[in-house]
Amino acid sequence: NTSLLELHLMGIPGLQHLHHWISIPFCIMYLVTLAGNSTLLCVIKADPSLHLPMFLFLSMLAVIDLVMSTSITPKMLDIFWFHSTAISLDACLTQMYFVHAFSVMESGVLVAMAFDRYVAICNPLRYLSILTSSIVAAIGLATLLRAVAFMSPLTFQIPHLPLCSPAVVDHSYCEHMAVLKLACGDAGFSNTYSLSVSTYVGSFDSLLIALSYALILRAVLSLSSPQARKKAFSTCGSHLCVMALFYVPGLLSMYMERYHQELPPHIQVLLADVYLLIPPAFNPLIYGIRTKQIRDRACRVI
Repeated sequence: NTSLLELHLMGIPGLQHLHHWISIPFCIMYLVTLAGNSTLLCVIKADPSLHLPMFLFLSMLAVIDLVMSTSITPKMLDIFWFHSTAISLDACLTQMYFVHAFSVMESGVLVAMAFDRYVAICNPLRYLSILTSSIVAAIGLATLLRAVAFMSPLTFQIPHLPLCSPAVVDHSYCEHMAVLKLACGDAGFSNTYSLSVSTYVGSFDSLLIALSYALILRAVLSLSSPQARKKAFSTCGSHLCVMALFYVPGLLSMYMERYHQELPPHIQVLLADVYLLIPPAFNPLIYGIRTKQIRDRACRVI
């Protein structure tokens, strides 16, 4: 048993010979994430008419996506391009904390955005009186505090566990379950806690989102205009697709990692990568470009 100060990330196990090719879509998604979310933040900040709850939640989502992507993608590309697999234990724990905490924050903001759409469609006359600036700030703070409260025990327990050599993590970033496999001591509590928190956050938040959109669809079906119904269905459908891309791969990769399902390791790692890379790249397109106010403002800026 040793206290390791440096770990090595394998990238995508079994596909090391394809790392250069895999890096191309990963790099493109990261550049799209940077450009899309940065543009979204600039447009919302520059136009006072966009300082509404809907766009404030959208700004929160953009910041979370930028931080979450930047915490893992540069190191991934470093592994793929330069075979630089080494990462210090402190840097690994920092990356782990940012990845998991901001994932929980993103889930909370998606719930807030679903609630925002519910209020806007089902109670339009009371929209601004319900979602005041103080309420929006309180929701954002609650989302942050929940992430910190849930993820701090998860990350801070690992330095107190004895870690065994070889210090090789079968992953492309410091995912909690993958790092925990290096523990020589009893990691049962950490495993159970990780599974419980992930299940609670994923199930509870997705249930609230589904409930919000079910109420929205019920209100939409009462609309007399076919065009209004079609537009609402299109918007809800695209939102739900992005949310499915965020929740489903993340939960699948976690459960497969926990219960050692007989799947190739590269499938598990790719699933974990997908839920951290694709939603940040698509969120600005789905939530931003398809929103008329942001689209018009962006065109005026261009």
